[in-house]
Amino acid sequence: MSGQVVSGPVTTDDIPPIGTQISRLAAADPNAPAVTHGGRTVTRAELEAWTNRLARAYADLGVRRGDYVTVALPNSIEWVAAVVATWKLGAIPQPLSSRLPDAEYGHLLDLRERALLVGRPDPRGIVPSVPGDAEPDPGLSADPLPEAVSPSLKSMASGGSTGRPKLIEAGGDGRFNGTAVAAMMGNLPTDTQLVSVPLSHNTGFTSATMALATGQHLVLMSRFDPAEFLRLIDEHRVNYLATVPTIMQRLLPVYRQTPGRYDLTSVRRWWHLAAPCPPNVKEAWIEILGPEVVWELYGGTELQALTFISGTEWLTHRGSVGRVVSGEMKILDDEGQECPPGVVGEVYMRPRPGSRPTYRYIGSQPKTRPDSLGAWDSLGDLGWFDDEGYLYLADRRVDMFTVGGRNVYPAEIENALAEHPEVLSCLVVGIPHEDLGQVPHTLVHSEAPLDKAAVTAFVAERLAEYKVPRSVEFVDTPLRDDAGKARRTAVREEVISRLDSMARYRATGSDGALSRD
Repeated sequence: MSGQVVSGPVTTDDIPPIGTQISRLAAADPNAPAVTHGGRTVTRAELEAWTNRLARAYADLGVRRGDYVTVALPNSIEWVAAVVATWKLGAIPQPLSSRLPDAEYGHLLDLRERALLVGRPDPRGIVPSVPGDAEPDPGLSADPLPEAVSPSLKSMASGGSTGRPKLIEAGGDGRFNGTAVAAMMGNLPTDTQLVSVPLSHNTGFTSATMALATGQHLVLMSRFDPAEFLRLIDEHRVNYLATVPTIMQRLLPVYRQTPGRYDLTSVRRWWHLAAPCPPNVKEAWIEILGPEVVWELYGGTELQALTFISGTEWLTHRGSVGRVVSGEMKILDDEGQECPPGVVGEVYMRPRPGSRPTYRYIGSQPKTRPDSLGAWDSLGDLGWFDDEGYLYLADRRVDMFTVGGRNVYPAEIENALAEHPEVLSCLVVGIPHEDLGQVPHTLVHSEAPLDKAAVTAFVAERLAEYKVPRSVEFVDTPLRDDAGKARRTAVREEVISRLDSMARYRATGSDGALSRD
C-alpha cells in the first residue's frame, strides 16, 4: 500500500540561506535569547557577532564554499557557533560524536576530504584542526559576511551499528525552509525548545537547525540526566522537544518518584523518533502529557518519506508509527512484490516523483528497487500497513533472526521486557544454537535484584515459547546511547565471543551461563 503525498520539499529557491536567516533574526530582536547551555545564555546579537568573526577565522584557515567542516564537539554553545559559522561561509557542517574511538573517527575522515576539524585533531595528521573553545581574533570584523549558500545543509555520519560507517549528505542546500518544517512539526517561532539528544545525531541536529532558523530559544543538555531534563522543562517553560524512546523510558522512574515536583504543562508538542518505542512507555507519557501532545515520527536521515502519528491516533492504532505524510512508502516481499495489508515485508520509500534527491551516500550504496517512476529505497526496516494505511514496524531486517525456522524480531521481546517495572533498558540478539540455529540472548540493565528465572518467566507470560530468552546477561550501564542507538552487531559479536570462551571451560555449555541467579 503506497502512501499519499501531503507535503512538498522543505527547501525552495526563494528562501535565503540559513546563515542569512540567522542574521536577520538577530537584527530583528538582538536581545532575544538564542542558545542556553549549562546556565549560560547567548543572545541573538552575541551569537551573530561571534559567528561572523569565527567564520572569518575559518576562512583564514582555508575554508571555502562547499568544503566540509567536521565539528567533533559535545552539545554546547560552541557547537552551535561552529556550525553557524560554517553555514555563513557556504561550507557544509559535518558533525561527529566527540567520543568516537580513534579508529572509527579516522575511517569517517577517510570517506571525504575536509577543510577543517573543530574540537578534535586528525589522528592521521592530515586535516588542520582548532580547539572547540578557540576564540577568534578580536580584531576580526563582526560585520555580516557576503551571503553564501551551502550546497548541502549537513552531512551526517551513520551506519556504525552495522559496522559500515558512512556519510549521508543532505540533498537540500543551505536554503532551509524552517517555517515549513516548523509548520509540519507543530512548533512556533516563540517556542523554547529543549534538545537532550546528541547534536551529532540527526534528531539533535535537525531540532537545533529548526530552532536557529525560526528564532526559537534553544536549550541544550550536555548529557542526558532525567532529573535535569525535567528541571529544564520546568525552569525554561519548554514548549517543544524531540527525543528518543530510550530517554522517555529513563525519565519515567524519576518522574513517578515525585510526580508533582516538575511542571510539564508548558509542553505543547513532544516528539519521539529514531527507534521503536515500547508501547507501555508511550502509553505512560500519553497519560502524563495528554494524547494531543505526544507525537511520533518515522523516517530516516535520508528523508525520502515520513510518517506521523498523534497520541490520539495511536490509542486507536496501538503500535503504529502513523500514516505517510511526505513522500511515498510501500511494503515489498523478497521477490519485490507489493505485500497486501497485514503482511510483513520490507519497507521501501522514495520522495514524490519529480522531486529533487533528498540525500547522497558517501562510503556506501543504497538498497534500491527500480520501477518506471524511479528507484525505491530501503533502510532495512520490516513492517506492514493495515487497511487504513497505518504503518507498523516489525524490526530491522539485519536484526531479525530465526529460531527453528521461525522469524524472531528482537524489538518484540524488548517491548515485552520493557513492561517490567525493574527493567531500565534491554537488548536482544540472536546467538548460535546447535539444534534451533539461533536463540534469543537478552542483556538487561536493572538496578533491582533480578535473575534469569524472573526475566524468562516475565517474557513467557507475554510471548510464544520460542521467543523466550535462553540466556540472560545483566549489565550495570545503559544499553543504548542518548540518541537511542545500540551497536547491536558489535554486541552480538562480543556475546558470542564470551560464550565461546566459556564453552571451552564449561562442559555444561553456555545455556544460562551468563545468568545472575
